[in-house]
Amino acid sequence: MTDTEQAPFAFHRARHDRTGNRRRLEEWRDDEGLRVMVLGGEHVATVDGPAVRWTSRDEAPEGEWLLLGEQHGVTHAAVVVERVPDELTPVSVRTLAPLLDPDELSLAIHAVAMARWLASTPFCPRCGGRTEVRQGGHVRHCLECGKDHFPRTDPAVIMLITDADDRALLARNPSWPEGRFSTLAGFVEPGEALEDAVRREVSEEVGVEVGEVRYGASQPWPFPASLMVGFFGRAVTTDIHVDHDEIAQATWVTREELARWGESGELVLPPPHVSISRWLIESWYGGPIPGSW
Repeated sequence: MTDTEQAPFAFHRARHDRTGNRRRLEEWRDDEGLRVMVLGGEHVATVDGPAVRWTSRDEAPEGEWLLLGEQHGVTHAAVVVERVPDELTPVSVRTLAPLLDPDELSLAIHAVAMARWLASTPFCPRCGGRTEVRQGGHVRHCLECGKDHFPRTDPAVIMLITDADDRALLARNPSWPEGRFSTLAGFVEPGEALEDAVRREVSEEVGVEVGEVRYGASQPWPFPASLMVGFFGRAVTTDIHVDHDEIAQATWVTREELARWGESGELVLPPPHVSISRWLIESWYGGPIPGSW
């Protein structure tokens, strides 16, 4: 279960053509059949199903326009508003992720990531001048110094660490409820390789030293602007010393223990098909874990 084409977690694979070469041209706004998504923050307008509520160009509200691209020969766009009106049934994409059609989810994730970036960069980071949106929402141009600013993504590593006995290392964040354990994760620092970030984060958070690191899969996580890069790592030490800051508890578990906890309800993990952390764990386990996880 290491083939990223078969990865079961949400929004792991793009399902639309982003048509970057069309962003400099405004003609896409005149496309017949243009489908428009309405969103504010991470919430999108929906209809029963649930599904994304698509409107026509003429029905779309006032807001910042984004060119999302083409899907099945149809141009898709989004209009970013401060808040989706209640009558349009706003729902968080994070909540919708396991329920949406993969094609719609691909477009929604792209839109949410861009909307978050647009909202966070109204001024030029270099001179403080006001910026305007260009190129289908994918560039902010400074009206004072002329600098173009592009969307940024914060890379983060998320890792399933195993030891010589093939036990998995799971941990609990202090803000999580009792019984919730998952994989370790952390942001990549400037000038740091992804594999080194895996080793550093594990050492800092639980005091375990990691040797071999192997790439598994990646997942965009636009809440607000991360890319989760999943790895499998092999521990060279097993003594656990949690930092009591980002980690409250950590433990080594066998497959048998994990199955027993899943069946008894002792352990709670992130919802299925949403987070890459679940995929990492089940890849090690060898399939779906028994119980109501």
